[in-house]
Amino acid sequence: MREVDTRLLAAMRDCGTDPRVAAAARTLSRTGEHGALWLAAGLLGAATDRDRRAAWLRGTALIATAHAVSLGIKYTVRRPRPRLTGHRPLVTTTGRHSFPSSHATSAAAAVVALGALGPAGRRVLPPLAAAMCVSRLVVGVHYPSDVAAGALLGGLTARLGTKWLTSATGPAGPRRTPAPAAKGA
Repeated sequence: MREVDTRLLAAMRDCGTDPRVAAAARTLSRTGEHGALWLAAGLLGAATDRDRRAAWLRGTALIATAHAVSLGIKYTVRRPRPRLTGHRPLVTTTGRHSFPSSHATSAAAAVVALGALGPAGRRVLPPLAAAMCVSRLVVGVHYPSDVAAGALLGGLTARLGTKWLTSATGPAGPRRTPAPAAKGA
């Protein structure tokens, strides 16, 4: 498994020799640091969608929770970041451990949590999250198994919380109690 992981990583890291691909991967990596892109999206949704503010904040909390769980696992497992012969990483990292990818964890959590809030999220978030995951391979700081485990962890963590997320909203939007009928009407 380790050999396959290293081969796939080397192939993806080779894509980073194209300056445009490298620039895009660096940008995605930086914006995804500590789940920042996804947390910002959740907070923006909360600020702009008053009717579903609670759901947006819950979705943001699910993303933060998934990210925190991934950090706990990362510090328990302590798998060192990859070192490819002839290829330096294209970004610096805040930590030395690679399993699971916290970028992938928060990206997958965002797809599940924020995607549950409407069709726009279900269309826009998956390709952006996939690009975020691939960027970690292109910049050379994660093995494919790190990214796969992170995506699985994020998706499962957020999925476990979707009932809580949607408790303030129904499939059709916010739950509203009908106004009582006027007497004598």
